[in-house]
Amino acid sequence: MLSAALSKQFSSAVRKAGIAQLFGIAGDTNVSGDQQQKLDVVANELFINMLKSSYTTCLLVSEEDEKVIEVETEKQGKYLVFFDPLDGSSNIECLAAIGSIFGISKKTHDGPATLDDALQPGRNFVGAGYALFGSATMVVLTTGNGVNGFTLDPSIGEFVLTNPDIRMKPRGKAIYSVNEGNASLFDDAVTKYLESIKFPKDGKSPYAARYVGSMVSDMHRTLVYGGIFMYPGNKKSPRGKLRLLYECAPMAYIIEQAGGMASDGKQPILDVKPQNLHDRCPIFIGSAEDVKDFLKFNSK
Repeated sequence: MLSAALSKQFSSAVRKAGIAQLFGIAGDTNVSGDQQQKLDVVANELFINMLKSSYTTCLLVSEEDEKVIEVETEKQGKYLVFFDPLDGSSNIECLAAIGSIFGISKKTHDGPATLDDALQPGRNFVGAGYALFGSATMVVLTTGNGVNGFTLDPSIGEFVLTNPDIRMKPRGKAIYSVNEGNASLFDDAVTKYLESIKFPKDGKSPYAARYVGSMVSDMHRTLVYGGIFMYPGNKKSPRGKLRLLYECAPMAYIIEQAGGMASDGKQPILDVKPQNLHDRCPIFIGSAEDVKDFLKFNSK
């Protein structure tokens, strides 16, 4: 219910962004070094205010804040929420799809929540989801019992279950998604894997490239059609670009629940324990057979 309410409010803000002059840079950078857009700030404040007022959360972790956000004692519940309030900020002014990502874990003791409670692997999540603001507004959600998609019906102002029990085929459509602008920095395993799917030697058709530059957009396509999304580490950034707690882990939780697979190249994403709130992590995620194909190259 809370994710639906958040998504409705932010969907409205996105639709009116140009009119309300919410396009453009806010003038600051976040803790990850990315330039904050005006909508980044609006989305972050909306997430924090609604999560605090829900009386269900005790600790919040946002991409936009360096430290954990403690919920006032009188408003505390038992859940920790990790979120990227606005994924794909660079796409705002060109009107490409953007989204929000979140993961949820539960406090396992009676005392106050601490930083150690936040630094848990995604395997401990009890829920995760994302909202996609594109040609329609959709929330994709899992609480550990499968994945369901809900689409906002603007005529009634409510989310309707439109995609129940989403399941990925072991091998979906032949699609790969990666920022090939970094190709000169890729390690040999990534380079050779990409060569194998772009120039197949077994007579199969090459994979099609699709890359939006918003993880939510690229991952939603991957969830629906199959294939593989990759954001590897490279010679310049060995840990890649994407953050573990509020980008990689929630998406991995969703994809595993749908029958897919997510790895950092060595182990499942959900087993990676963060060392700090804003840890980065390489990710290879999508249809299980496609991810396994890449891991064969990586193991060599």
